Amino acid sequence: MLSIVKSIALHGLQGYLVNIQVDISAGMPSFEIVGLPDASIRESKERVKTAIKNSTSQFLSRKIVVNLAPANTKKEGSIFDLPIAVGILIANGFIYKANLTDTIFIGELSLDGSICPIKGILPICIEAKNLGIKRILLPKSNAKEASMINELEIIPVSTLNEVIAYLNGNLNISYEPPTHFISNHNSIYEFDFSEVKGQENVKRALEISAAGGHNCLLIGSPGSGKTMLARRLPSILPDLTFDEALEITKIHSISGLLSEDTPFIFKRPFRSPHHTITETSLVGGGRIPKPGEISLAHFGVLFLDELPEFNKSTLEVLRGPLEDKMVTISRVDFSTTYPCNFMFIASMNPCPCGYYGSKEKQCTCREDQIQKYIHKISGPLLDRIDIHIEVESVNYSKLGNDSPSESSDEIRKRVNIARNIQINRYKEHHIFSNSELTPKLISKYCKLSPKSKQILETAFNQLGLSARAYSRILKVARTIADLDNSNNIQTHHLAEAIQYRSLDRKYWCR
Repeated sequence: MLSIVKSIALHGLQGYLVNIQVDISAGMPSFEIVGLPDASIRESKERVKTAIKNSTSQFLSRKIVVNLAPANTKKEGSIFDLPIAVGILIANGFIYKANLTDTIFIGELSLDGSICPIKGILPICIEAKNLGIKRILLPKSNAKEASMINELEIIPVSTLNEVIAYLNGNLNISYEPPTHFISNHNSIYEFDFSEVKGQENVKRALEISAAGGHNCLLIGSPGSGKTMLARRLPSILPDLTFDEALEITKIHSISGLLSEDTPFIFKRPFRSPHHTITETSLVGGGRIPKPGEISLAHFGVLFLDELPEFNKSTLEVLRGPLEDKMVTISRVDFSTTYPCNFMFIASMNPCPCGYYGSKEKQCTCREDQIQKYIHKISGPLLDRIDIHIEVESVNYSKLGNDSPSESSDEIRKRVNIARNIQINRYKEHHIFSNSELTPKLISKYCKLSPKSKQILETAFNQLGLSARAYSRILKVARTIADLDNSNNIQTHHLAEAIQYRSLDRKYWCR
């Protein structure tokens, strides 16, 4: 007897429908799975056979052939255990009342028949909705995560016996999804800008970065507060939209970073890998390509502390993703693309001893040592960083001042207003911030007056800026204008944006 059960396989963040075709016939007892299964799927034969035996007290020794169609695409993972078991049970007559026209099955089986949670349930549910699927049977632990998708009936199950009883009409299973989305206005952050004394110019630069999604480099001597300021950046980032939260949660879902207690991502991610990180861990990869740190930081922040300590070849792989906002990982028989639209925030000392240009302490480095240290950061990578800001040491009078500083909540209000302006302005172009502007959109939304053009021309020639730096100055100026609630870029907006590129000449053009 032949039975067909539907499931969905993932290829990166994308999914496609898989028909599990099960044929049981007379002959020598055997159990074969075809359709380009990987090792974990081939091993499912023993899991499925034992789970059925422990759930129904019997497993008919017949000739069983399971085909995973389409047969020309490689399948991996343990998510097909449940649909294979259901297909066998239908073909054997244990399930006899099921109408599976618009139903898919996802889940891994334990030997006792219990159904274990899987990774990547959110992109699976999104693809199911796009394919017109109405109902999904999935592990109970994945139900909250799946509930982010509307118009999809979720049937959470814990054991194979529950699946049999439900499909035969002997058990009613209903699921009431929780509230889909909670604004992160009420999010509690460990760090707050009210704790920072002084450093008003750096706070301003980080506010601009947060408002427009711009990359930022902090340069200063040890103890000046670079890391402290960067770690407070998440507290002023704009609130997530539902679409952004969905994208972030999808990536964390296939990476296995979600749990039953935290099935949704409500805060913008802040990733801070150690300087020993490899290229593969940073951009993604592996035998079965998985998202790297840059994708896990999607719509959030990737913070690299002590930037020159990272391997130069590791840093260079950031050049493409910073420009394209996506990374493609290629293998012999397929390639996978992951989004990586992140804010790149980095900090570094100006020299090996850390005190070049400091007013507090004498630098002990030789000129060649300074040059070697600084040029660990290549010009092309530096060119992709919109804002460069020098962080100076704070004197005692500011540290000992007990007057309260501006809180993160107050700064975030301004950031949210500016980001909402951008979302409304670019809704036809499907982008969220000024940092995503293309050259065509820059010419449309970053128009300058004749006086502003003259100022920018002077800066361009004197600072020796590149064409990329030119466009990034315009993007930053557009963000400053948005923070000022100005429809047009004024000369003082442009002048402030230009000053954030002045360190190019001081450190890298010596």
